[in-house]
Amino acid sequence: QKREKTDKIPVMRGQWFIDGTWQPLEEEESNLIEQEHLSCFKGQQMQENFDMEVSKPVDGKEAVHSFKLSRNHVDWHSVDEVYLYSDATTSKIARTVTQKLGFSKASSSGTRLHRGYVEEATLEDKPSQTTHIVFVVHGIGQKMDQGRIIKNTAMMRDTARKIEEKYFCNLATHVEFLPVEWRSKLALDGDTVDSITPDKVRGLRDMLNSSAMDIMYYTSPLYRDELVKGLQQELNRLYMLFCSRNPEFEEKGKVSIVSHSLGCVITYDIMTGWNPVRLYEQLLQKEEEDLEDRWMSYEEQHLLEELYITKQRLREIEERLHELKASTISKTPALKFKVENFFCMGSPLAVFLALRGIRPGNSGSQDHILPRTICNRLLNIFHPTDPVAYRLEPLILKHYSNISPVQIHWYNTANPLPYEHMKPSFLNPTKEPTSVTENESIPTIPSPATSPVMVRRHYGESITNIGKASILGAASIGKGLGGMLFSRFGRSSAPTSQTSETGKEGTEGEDKKPVAIHSTVGTLTFPHSSSGFLDPTLELEHRIDFELREGLVESRYWSAVTSHTAYWSSMDIALFLLTFMYKQDQEDADKSNLDPV
Repeated sequence: QKREKTDKIPVMRGQWFIDGTWQPLEEEESNLIEQEHLSCFKGQQMQENFDMEVSKPVDGKEAVHSFKLSRNHVDWHSVDEVYLYSDATTSKIARTVTQKLGFSKASSSGTRLHRGYVEEATLEDKPSQTTHIVFVVHGIGQKMDQGRIIKNTAMMRDTARKIEEKYFCNLATHVEFLPVEWRSKLALDGDTVDSITPDKVRGLRDMLNSSAMDIMYYTSPLYRDELVKGLQQELNRLYMLFCSRNPEFEEKGKVSIVSHSLGCVITYDIMTGWNPVRLYEQLLQKEEEDLEDRWMSYEEQHLLEELYITKQRLREIEERLHELKASTISKTPALKFKVENFFCMGSPLAVFLALRGIRPGNSGSQDHILPRTICNRLLNIFHPTDPVAYRLEPLILKHYSNISPVQIHWYNTANPLPYEHMKPSFLNPTKEPTSVTENESIPTIPSPATSPVMVRRHYGESITNIGKASILGAASIGKGLGGMLFSRFGRSSAPTSQTSETGKEGTEGEDKKPVAIHSTVGTLTFPHSSSGFLDPTLELEHRIDFELREGLVESRYWSAVTSHTAYWSSMDIALFLLTFMYKQDQEDADKSNLDPV
């Protein structure tokens, strides 16, 4: 199905403007007034400067010309003294009364008009050069509301404009947000799913078919490629269209992507070229290795050897065929641009990667999940109560499941600490028993969560622990709740038990020595300094997980429902996005003299 072309937006020329507000008149009325004005006053010179207000009243000055419109009439007292009057009955009555009281017609009910705008146009009157474009990619549910991504992007753009005017007005660069609507173009199964949907509670079923069904489509080997190609083609089309209208951008401009929900997973797969066939081949290879370890008969072993030789021969033929194709046809990249920043909002990407076999490594590099050659920076933004969002850092270094995500600054925070200067700190072990093992004594562990930089704001307790456990992983929920009960009731009955407050004081008074803390998900131990921060040798090169702050009176039950779609109009997120993009532009332009936001 071909999508109909969108209506073109008309560009109209403003000729006659209202005094004070300088809003243009309607085009039809403006053209009629212009024709009448030229027929009566052509050749006469107007004043060089416009009066911002009616400085000289036209009391006692008769109109030299009058012109009737459909609902109004215009009086000319001179070539540059033009007034518009309404011909509505109420306006006529009011005008008669005020004139009898001694007021002039113009001063009582007239609206002064100006021919031409208050300022003359110059060559410098143009928007700031766009140096960075941001493609905004939607997730599920776009079929249910096809215009939603355009509205959401408009909200994000308007919010970013306010932030730009407040914090980045001294920069000559500009960031533009462009919506990427990829879902409505896809036919997928046509109406097959609709035809098998029962009629009972049809409204609810149609809503699920238009939203959650996208996840099932993406896990389907039949339709997954169609979803990937749909987004890939739309990204490339929009980029080439923008470059055709801005020729200098292709050489000097930068591109970032903001993806939401399932859009994060599809965008990631496009950038990395991930294919489920490759995972299947890895599983087959693992099965072959497992077969070699078990006992088998001579005949079975002989057949397996022949199968192995045949597969090896098949791989060699495939490689030669690929080399032959590569020598004649150059492989084009999936995207026609380099991605500078990949911002994920409310992203389930970590779950998909975990189910694909990605496990934590020993290096703190982003390359473990997304090579820097593909994307310079990966940033994962989420609300603490968003049920769809998961953390990415523990997939790179396991013990980061016990380290707080970076708290995103409120947009109105005075002199916030730059994100690159914020050191990682542990989640508060007295509040988060899911982050330590049951055999450890919690009061003997220094708590860096008291740091003013990374302070955690909790309003409530049990729901917080459960919510945090869901982010750390569903497998640790039971263990976490058990640890919570054990640590609280166990400590209260022990003779040497202390409250959490006295435990903190006692720890601070003792000799400060490095303490080994065990991660929940394994036996890996990692040292930290006496200040409570992580050993630098075990830190990530760049932080990836960034968490929005909870409101003071925010209900966790309600925000769990609304938080997944609340990113678009957030001033905090707008400032966060622009901070990273403008910071990179400043570094590239060697403008390090600007204060960090």
